[in-house]
Amino acid sequence: MTPKKILSFLTAVSANNNRPWFQEHKAEYLAAKEDFEAGIAQAITRIAAFDPSIAHITLRDATYRFYRDTRFSPDKSPYKRHLVAYVAAHGKKALHGGYYIHLEPGHCMLACGSYYLPTPILTACRNEIMANEEEWLRCVRNEDFLRIFGTPGGDFDQSQRGFGLEMLKTCPAGFPKDYKYIEYLRMKNYCCWTTVSDDFFEGDQWLEPMAHVFSTAKPMMDFMNRVIDDYE
Repeated sequence: MTPKKILSFLTAVSANNNRPWFQEHKAEYLAAKEDFEAGIAQAITRIAAFDPSIAHITLRDATYRFYRDTRFSPDKSPYKRHLVAYVAAHGKKALHGGYYIHLEPGHCMLACGSYYLPTPILTACRNEIMANEEEWLRCVRNEDFLRIFGTPGGDFDQSQRGFGLEMLKTCPAGFPKDYKYIEYLRMKNYCCWTTVSDDFFEGDQWLEPMAHVFSTAKPMMDFMNRVIDDYE
């Protein structure tokens, strides 16, 4: 990819988020989109090398429209300020966790797992952690995972990495308050993430660091997908 070109266009969109400007600069958008999608195609191939379950995913399966749905939003700007891809074996709308690549000026990141889970599935995930505690700790307390993502409870808006985007303030109902690893039961999602620099995606040298981040997160995601898949 050429992140400088992509992010330069996204910066311009953020400052000129209206249809007349976009129509005048549509060629720039198409060039940025083409560059981004070429990189995502490479990413899918690289991820499939350690996770064959996503090998069938196409660009259409993984990418999103650039046009915002403003019907229920107070922000009526018509275009997004980022380009993202979500590479998930069961598709973008499934609960089954996947791999997330986000390009936005000053806010580029890689993430892995499940962002939103309904309460019954969260309850099942929490029960699975308690029932298979040793396996879970191997997934989330190994040296690589802790170095890249840390532990639950970080501030998504302020931190450069994190495990979980939201936490319950107290122990979830029906679970023991004195459980040794209560922080993993208080999580409202099982998504881990790390920010990367704006030039991280330059050329194709980012594919191996990306693969290391995602393969480190994969055991955690697989652990939760075993539970999630029972509900899909």
